[in-house]
Amino acid sequence: MSRIGKKPISIPAGVEVKVAENNLVTVKGPKGTLSQKVDSDLKLTIENGILTLERPAETKRLLSMHGLYRSLVQNMIIGVSTGYKTQQELVGVGYKAVAEGQILDLTLGFSHHIYLQIPVEVKVKAEQEKGKNPTIFLESADKQLIGQVAAKIRSLRKPEPFKGKGIKFTGEVLRKKAGKSAGK
Repeated sequence: MSRIGKKPISIPAGVEVKVAENNLVTVKGPKGTLSQKVDSDLKLTIENGILTLERPAETKRLLSMHGLYRSLVQNMIIGVSTGYKTQQELVGVGYKAVAEGQILDLTLGFSHHIYLQIPVEVKVKAEQEKGKNPTIFLESADKQLIGQVAAKIRSLRKPEPFKGKGIKFTGEVLRKKAGKSAGK
């Protein structure tokens, strides 16, 4: 039983939701436009600013699709109305990040710089204050895309468990391991 799928989605003011005949949901708002193809077995209805998804049967496949597509549509509505933001810190001596347009220039302790092309839908900003770790700010209306970009940046230098050096999300708590114990 999908409890998530049964929840209605309220559409905020300034957001326009359209459902095409082939179950293509298009959400338009102040932050942009997103679209998602919904499974053809599910039925979408919009009444009085509330969107609901209904399934015709109780099969296992439809139960899982019901909750999945409800969450995807909800994420699109939140994305075009308020947007999504993530912050990442570069922890390590000499680690730097510079954003020039849609290209992110990273210095992560390798012998060369890493240049990462960020998609146009994601706004990137890098800050470096004296006495603090360099920080990368990502902002987008698409939750999946911003998560994918953040994961790609983090994968370039994951935090290691002994000193905690690497790229981590702001507020992420890392479990540190104890080093070698001293000899007798």
